[in-house]
Amino acid sequence: MSDLKDIKKNSPVQRLKGSLPKIGIRPVIDGRRKGVRESLENQTMQMAKNAAELLTANLRHPNGLPVECVIADTCIGGVAEAAMAAEKFARQGVGVSLTVTPCWCYGTEVMDSDPLLPKAVWGFNGTERPGAVYLAAALAGYSQKGLPAFGIYGHDVQDKDDFSIPDDVKRKLLLFAKAGLAVAEMRGKSYLSIGSVSMGIAGSIVDESLFSDYLGMRNEHVDMTELIRRMEEKIYDEAEFKQALAWTKQYCKEGWDPNREGHQQSRERKDWEWETVVKMMMISRDLMVGNPQLAEMGFGEEALGHNAIVAGFQGQRQWTDHFPNGDFLEAMLNSSFDWNGIREPFVMATENDSLNGVAMLFGHLLTNTAQIFSDVRTYWSPEAVKRVTGKKLKGLAENGIIHLINSGSSTLDGTGQQSLNGKPVMKPFWEITPEEVKRCLEATQWCPAELEYFRGGGFSSNFKTRGEMPVTMSRINLVKGLGPVLQIAEGYTVELPEDVHKTLDMRTSPTWPTTWFAPILTGKGAFTDVYSVMANWGANHGAISYGHIGDKLITLAALLRIPVNMHNVAESRIYRPSAWNAFGTADLEGADYRACANFGPLYGRK
Repeated sequence: MSDLKDIKKNSPVQRLKGSLPKIGIRPVIDGRRKGVRESLENQTMQMAKNAAELLTANLRHPNGLPVECVIADTCIGGVAEAAMAAEKFARQGVGVSLTVTPCWCYGTEVMDSDPLLPKAVWGFNGTERPGAVYLAAALAGYSQKGLPAFGIYGHDVQDKDDFSIPDDVKRKLLLFAKAGLAVAEMRGKSYLSIGSVSMGIAGSIVDESLFSDYLGMRNEHVDMTELIRRMEEKIYDEAEFKQALAWTKQYCKEGWDPNREGHQQSRERKDWEWETVVKMMMISRDLMVGNPQLAEMGFGEEALGHNAIVAGFQGQRQWTDHFPNGDFLEAMLNSSFDWNGIREPFVMATENDSLNGVAMLFGHLLTNTAQIFSDVRTYWSPEAVKRVTGKKLKGLAENGIIHLINSGSSTLDGTGQQSLNGKPVMKPFWEITPEEVKRCLEATQWCPAELEYFRGGGFSSNFKTRGEMPVTMSRINLVKGLGPVLQIAEGYTVELPEDVHKTLDMRTSPTWPTTWFAPILTGKGAFTDVYSVMANWGANHGAISYGHIGDKLITLAALLRIPVNMHNVAESRIYRPSAWNAFGTADLEGADYRACANFGPLYGRK
């Protein structure tokens, strides 16, 4: 393989229609003039400016563009100024609302009453003015009006002229803001279903109420024959195709053929399959976000795309019984690079599993990184591994492991070939180097599809994820009468000795990418042991994100009113709206269910 000197790092770009959401900051103040308000103006506005500085310095949108904050023109001392701030926020595209104050204010008069804006209130912990008293009054008002808000209050008292932001306040500000931005990023965007239900998988029965009521999204549907039409009528950029095919031949090495002698595809057929899967990827991307080049070719409608922030490709079986599978299009779209350079990954679910696609989308919006899509395939107990391999599991794997493996949309970032301080990581695309792209590609081979599964052929990515990466597996499930629930399992990737890996891997589909996963155990409930994690998982798929992001997922789920039915996140890290306390403080899981049921989905409010 060459040195990939032709790989460029793309600049951040907004590829979806609609403005990027901003964070609106509302400095609220005691409205009494002739001394009280005047003495607080500078301190209150400075608090807003400090919050804006923190947020803009630490947050980026997943496309790499900086997060912007909009501060109200004046401090807000009453209803009129609250209305002025609301009008400014609406005009400038604010999607998240943060109220800050060091003092007493007139609670419901200065509150943000927009029911669709995620909202938080930061009350300064100082003794000179009762910021904490206002915070409690404001949160009571939000709860009473059915507008759940997050409360932010520093652990330690600060002096009135101390404008620093304590670490515990920083954590809550950033956690709330990132989850709030995720809510705003999804609103008005699309889930694109390419095809329909795959092999009776419930997750690929696209549930419109989930997307419209909980996520504020629309559903778009395209039959898979649209790919055939565009291939046959050449509705794709032919110049890009030539570049893409050359790049693929150079950097995507073909692996071993698992099909028995006499039943393998000919070289001529395989070459045609490579051409086809490259076109499939280009067309699927164009279906998601459009392509202005198509307009220049006379295809104005096709050039627009479906404004899809996430999509799914059915594939099996109607497509894959005759045409090459979708593994290449899924894996490469979900990766942070292709022939056009290093860029933001797309979110594409295999088998059109929209529920796993949503979990992947959550992970991408919260971490800015690519996502691994896997079957939650097999629980390997230490005893079973010893019986089959003669070896004892050690280290992170000593209590057993879960084999995560799927033919389709595991991102190539999931090889673990990116690094930070000598350790394997998965990075936002703007931090990835050409050398790391090279390592990801070198660690991956593309094996001809197992024709028993995929009669039409194609190529499946094959790699082994490096060990000891902190990761979080999540999944949305739908339950009749209950609605959506979210499952979360934090843990680590595990790297097994090569002989052990090979023995276990050869028992299943050895040409597919493998991630060995060891969840963190708590000794109780669904995390009593690794078997319990597997036994309590609600579906056949899971979305895997880099990092321990269970707390971020829990905060996001609360904003959307989706209860969390399984997690191993420490209580000290859990951050939900203050109204959740009214539903019980001893049993947080039960309180979460009751609160979500009471307030109802964000966009389908009761």
